[in-house]
Amino acid sequence: MISPQSILITGCSSGIGQALALELKKRGHTVFATARQVQDLASLTAMGLIAVELDVTSQQSIDKAREQIQAQTNRLDMLINNAGYGQFGAVLDTDSNALRRQFETNVIAPVALSRAFLPLLRASSSACIANVGSISGIATTPFAGVYCASKAALHALSDAMRMELEPLGVRVVTVQPGGIASKFGDNAEHEIQFPQGSPYASIGKFIQGRAKMSQVGATPAEAFAKTVVNHLLDRSANPICRTGKQSTRLPMLKLLLPTKIWDFKMRKLFGLDQL
Repeated sequence: MISPQSILITGCSSGIGQALALELKKRGHTVFATARQVQDLASLTAMGLIAVELDVTSQQSIDKAREQIQAQTNRLDMLINNAGYGQFGAVLDTDSNALRRQFETNVIAPVALSRAFLPLLRASSSACIANVGSISGIATTPFAGVYCASKAALHALSDAMRMELEPLGVRVVTVQPGGIASKFGDNAEHEIQFPQGSPYASIGKFIQGRAKMSQVGATPAEAFAKTVVNHLLDRSANPICRTGKQSTRLPMLKLLLPTKIWDFKMRKLFGLDQL
């Protein structure tokens, strides 16, 4: 029987974050659910979750959230760094500002949050930080290079954090989802970089398709949440949790296929052979 825990989850307005928040609340834990617009959490607060307004790219917002949570609890048992989004388009079609925004949200923010909440985590006897990466951080595809790079960077930081924080009593788990049903594809469409004069203009439909690809036959968020929560609450579990559609197959193919074969298949899949 696991004692009730105090848990903070970022990016809970929909999708993975919302599903994780609901699953943990269902199991009797105190859940601090965050979003940039607190009104987006109305359905969660109606179910007894605690809403926290948080822009993960703002240190001022992070500090304010920490003060709010610290006023309500003397410890934090788990921090789930879930907030993130996907920037899509060819790497050289992506301007520097869009590149910075992707890394600010997907890479810098999880580190900033972990740093801010480390004192509260160290006050727990079962502290855990879970960083939500992606199999895209392992198996890079065309037209998602910026997003893939951000998740690969998060994986590397998580590896280092896992080794550095273990002596401080904080377990670090890297969650690497495959395709999970959410608004990810819809949101990603709004983040496509496709400037006028792009050399990829004739295959634009493939860029659109890459933004939505993870939602084709995706694993329901509720099923994903059950698996991940089971993993995070088991202190003996592997430090990497990989689940969801293609979460095993794609990394395995990337590992086993020669680079030239992988590249050939990716170029064909994403229409680059038509240029």
